[in-house]
Amino acid sequence: MTEAAASVTPAVSGAPVVLHAHGYEAAIASVGASLRSLTHEGRDLVVPFAADEVRPHFRGATLAPWPNRVVDGVHRFGGAERQLALTEPDRGHALHGLLAWVDWAVIEADETAVTLAATIPAQTGYPWWVEVSTTYRLGPDGLTQTVRATNRSQSAAPWGTGPHPYLVAGPAPLDAWTLELPADTVLEVTPDRLAPMGVASVSVDADRFDFRAPRVLGAVEIDHAFTDLVRDAGGHATVTLTDPSGTGVAMTWDSGCAWVQIHTADRPEAPQSPAHRAGLAVEPMTCAPDAFNDDAYDFATGVIALAPGESHEVGWTISAR
Repeated sequence: MTEAAASVTPAVSGAPVVLHAHGYEAAIASVGASLRSLTHEGRDLVVPFAADEVRPHFRGATLAPWPNRVVDGVHRFGGAERQLALTEPDRGHALHGLLAWVDWAVIEADETAVTLAATIPAQTGYPWWVEVSTTYRLGPDGLTQTVRATNRSQSAAPWGTGPHPYLVAGPAPLDAWTLELPADTVLEVTPDRLAPMGVASVSVDADRFDFRAPRVLGAVEIDHAFTDLVRDAGGHATVTLTDPSGTGVAMTWDSGCAWVQIHTADRPEAPQSPAHRAGLAVEPMTCAPDAFNDDAYDFATGVIALAPGESHEVGWTISAR
């Protein structure tokens, strides 16, 4: 056996990196540049998964070059119709981009930060070369992730990104957590395929969608994108979850993400599964679902046309409360 053949087999979730600082510990897995776990003083802030476990669904993954869905896998960016692979077969969509199951390269790492990188090669359905890197960094305010993309193609590339953590407020079940979601508008979707229909005030179904004033989640089931976010003086939006015990978690981002997907992690096909309603997915997004088909909707989807040689960077922070 050659020396190369005898090299150490990586963990199932890829190369592991663990960061420590300010009472936080973050574990990063190289497959999907995923946030595998995040704790503060030993308390989970996200639903974790094991290093030697195939990542459940998209838990903690970095989503690019689009978050959420491209309906039917078909998009018409730039006027040409293209067909993406259907990676959400039950609904018939292209889900969460092209890098969620790629093994990203660890470029640089120390005790407080790690940078990973991957390249999207030109391919059927997405004929652009885009270099992507992401940095996770621990600071006094928690874990900040930034994502940077550079278009190495000769024409503008459609671009969008976002994370996919499932936040955990504390030891009580999700139904008992209090949610504060500063969003005025919700994207209405078809009940079967979650395809966008149009935007409406969260008051269209206030019991389900209106959490502008903090209140207990209860039994609501949500898998929707929200926009028209209420921001502080610095332009930041914050989603906060609080456990009845008083512990909590928050996610904050700036105007680079005009949308946020909220999902109560319902698994109706397996209601006895430990993953069922185990955490609340809070996914800041640079663009809406199906954003590559911007001209199909009467609202601005936020798709980014990344010019040749142009770079784009955005980020978000998860903090203990």
